[in-house]
Amino acid sequence: MARFTQADLVELNKAFEDRSPADLLRWTKDIFGKRVAALTAMQKAGSVICHMISSMKINMNVLFVDTGVNFPETLETQHRLAQAYGLKIMTLHPEKTMEQQTREYGVLYLTPEGQKHCCEMRKTEPLLATRGDYDCLIGSLRRAEGGARGGCPILSVDPSMNCVRINPLANFSDEHMENYIAEHSVIINPLHSQGFSTISCNRCTTPVLPNEPKRAGRWRHLGPWSVYCGINPTDLGGGTSLAIDLPQELIDRLLGRTTDFSI
Repeated sequence: MARFTQADLVELNKAFEDRSPADLLRWTKDIFGKRVAALTAMQKAGSVICHMISSMKINMNVLFVDTGVNFPETLETQHRLAQAYGLKIMTLHPEKTMEQQTREYGVLYLTPEGQKHCCEMRKTEPLLATRGDYDCLIGSLRRAEGGARGGCPILSVDPSMNCVRINPLANFSDEHMENYIAEHSVIINPLHSQGFSTISCNRCTTPVLPNEPKRAGRWRHLGPWSVYCGINPTDLGGGTSLAIDLPQELIDRLLGRTTDFSI
């Protein structure tokens, strides 16, 4: 295994700025083969990624974390995407039910620190249980979402999962998104038409007013300091020193180079 850092991705990120989402998805599958999966929370951008994977006939798992407190519409969307697009959606679950968690810890999501702990147990830990299964995860973050995602890289390293993250829609504007959805009749979570700009657990997600930021509906009861759950590491910052361990052969293939160990 060899050390691979965010700094190693700088030039590749520059080269990928003008590549289309389809180009990026093909490259990802070519480089990582069977050790890549898509990650979706059944929101609009995730549905677009699912449609692209299906229409391009790319065979890969799609990971969905069912927190146990998702909206019925979200679970309905999961079922519809799997059936209509022929996707293999792997559903990940927390170790405890919400009832078990509440009996042990109380109602965590009523305080900022409790919310962080709740998200770790119900969203992050189920995903971490798959660590080692994949060398790359495909996400659906977009810079047009603003906030911490305004500068999200196309490629990043995820130390917690020890894998590469790629966001093929990073440069997809809101207009691009809506045009793609309309052109291809993409299956969308019905909550989006009910005022929800982002969608997560039913305890902590509300609709937003037209003049509010897109993520104003997340943990509204906790104030503006609680807007990300932490399942996407680039939401929390980091820097070029972040590192993971990958096989040298994979790193060379990823960077398009050959390592000569005789030098």
